[in-house]
Amino acid sequence: MTLVKMYTTAVCPYCVRAKQFLKARGVEHIEEVRVDMLPAERLKMMQITGRRTVPQIFIGQTHVGGCEDLIALDGRGGLAPLLGGT
Repeated sequence: MTLVKMYTTAVCPYCVRAKQFLKARGVEHIEEVRVDMLPAERLKMMQITGRRTVPQIFIGQTHVGGCEDLIALDGRGGLAPLLGGT
């Protein structure tokens, strides 16, 4: 399965929802980067994505976006191929 990396904070309901959504789609491990604890990582995230909100989700080298972007991608049938499924 493809590496899933997510920039998160401790109290973000969208982060929790995105993690639950990914786990329901078979993702067993999510590499979390806590930007509330590592301010330099928030700056890095902002440079990479142009966004300051969390979650920011990467599947492999693909920047998916936030929680709503993730759910929309799944709705279009684009999530399973990124995760290495069919």
